[in-house]
Amino acid sequence: MFAGNLTRNAETAAAEYTGMIHSSRFDIAIQLEARAKMSARSPDYDVTAVNKSGRKVRIGTAWNETGNTSGNPYISMQIDVGLGPFRVNAVQTKEARAAQSGEFEIIPLVSNGLMKSGSLSGELTAMDADNAFTGYIANMMFDLEFMLIENSYKSEETHPDYRIEVSSPRGTPIRVGSAWMAKSSRTGNDYLSLLINTPDGDLRVNAVQNEEQRGGQTFSIIPFIDSGDQAQDAGAGLSLVA
Repeated sequence: MFAGNLTRNAETAAAEYTGMIHSSRFDIAIQLEARAKMSARSPDYDVTAVNKSGRKVRIGTAWNETGNTSGNPYISMQIDVGLGPFRVNAVQTKEARAAQSGEFEIIPLVSNGLMKSGSLSGELTAMDADNAFTGYIANMMFDLEFMLIENSYKSEETHPDYRIEVSSPRGTPIRVGSAWMAKSSRTGNDYLSLLINTPDGDLRVNAVQNEEQRGGQTFSIIPFIDSGDQAQDAGAGLSLVA
């Protein structure tokens, strides 16, 4: 569960990019400093931060990348702040690319393996404005309230229609997953396919409407069952954002 931002600095700056990365456990200011490449796949940057003693330390590495289908540039980062390594990408919205802006948003690229849904409860409700949803999902181990926000990075048919966000204790939006609009090939009914990252792995669920709910704004969240009805490339999950 990570969020953040990255800004390209002027060419004369010591660090090529500066930004912030947030999780439910930390808020860290980071810098991306260019490094000498030893091979084509060597990192392009060192990711650095300042620790509690005021010492600058290297906390990871980063690469300049290009989306396989979209052709859009992005930055892939592997970072470890002492809690184990994690992966994030820094990507741009269509508007930022069109404006040739140096502003990037940090989003998660996480897959701990697919978690079995088991017994769970949840609900999703369409909001009246902004093409958004609010909802919750819960079992005996966790209780997560979240929102579905329209994915402004969508440039390919297989990209998610929504990003799933929760709030950190300080109120910072944290992206924890992706969602796709889908239609059942058997019934023709619309539903949403959700992939949510939890500390125990990636959780797949569907948001569907029963006969009483159909035509309304409320969906019931149920465990994912692979019956052949699923959103396009939904299994690729959090990586489908560039």
